[in-house]
Amino acid sequence: MDAAEEREDELWDAGYLGCGELVLQLKARLKAMQGGQLLKLIARDLGAPEDMPVWCKLTGHTLVKACHPEYWIRKKKG
Repeated sequence: MDAAEEREDELWDAGYLGCGELVLQLKARLKAMQGGQLLKLIARDLGAPEDMPVWCKLTGHTLVKACHPEYWIRKKKG
């Protein structure tokens, strides 16, 4: 996906939130979205490049693109 090709449905700048707080708030934000919608997350925490792919795999959401500090996550359908 080229970020210019598709617009996010939501944008969240999580700043320097650490992994625990980041994933708790991320879970809540995705819960409020419709299945298939795209969230652009800005996460400056140095652990995010490792944490985001693993978290998405564990939760069933799709990490569409990752270019630290920006992550595009598609909410799973259903």
